[in-house]
Amino acid sequence: MALMKKLKLPALLLGACFAVVGLLVIAAPVLAGDPDMLQDICVADYKSLKGPLRVNGFPCKPEANVTADDFFFGGLAAAADVYTGNPTGSAVTSADATAVPGLNTLGVSMARTDYAPWGGVSPPHAHPRATEILFVAEGTLEVGFVTAAAAGGRLFSRTVNRGEVFVFPRGLLHFQRSVGAAPAVAISAFDSQMPGTQAAAAALFGAAPPVPTDVLARAFQTDAGVVDSIKSKVSPPK
Repeated sequence: MALMKKLKLPALLLGACFAVVGLLVIAAPVLAGDPDMLQDICVADYKSLKGPLRVNGFPCKPEANVTADDFFFGGLAAAADVYTGNPTGSAVTSADATAVPGLNTLGVSMARTDYAPWGGVSPPHAHPRATEILFVAEGTLEVGFVTAAAAGGRLFSRTVNRGEVFVFPRGLLHFQRSVGAAPAVAISAFDSQMPGTQAAAAALFGAAPPVPTDVLARAFQTDAGVVDSIKSKVSPPK
């Protein structure tokens, strides 16, 4: 009986370990950026969106109607205007599933960001559905991200030069800012066909309907006049 009692606890722990490992294996696909694809290609059929069909992604175009152009996008080759009517001094060109129909169900996308010299900034924002890996193609950037409050709200920041790479974890607020007299260009890759972008300032001060002024005043420990002034300057989320 004593021997059985000695064996019972290790056996229980071993069973619990197997259960945890099993749950992790089952949960692993859920942690992926996008669902696994169920066919070789599923080129987005934008026209069907006019009807009642809605899915997590886009419905598939009939394969007979698919062409090589569905998998092509030339938009990242050209620099965007970061000067005209652009208070932040940066502009993003996205190559996601809305721009490249062939990306539908493939779970990846890219973007190009152009920055004006001397402080062109991509303001604090988050990608709720993707991790971002950023490659600096031209110039120099100061970059950083902030961990969640439970992790101490710590800022990880550094300078990234031409040819170097920095990673922003999924869902965390992050920013980039150009450093020096030359314009900067960055190419980003995401592990989602639609990473989404939630800019902190636009989400809080440009939402429609608006976030109540008194809520923001208390959150930022300021007065309603300051909040209203910020709201008047911030563009709505895109």
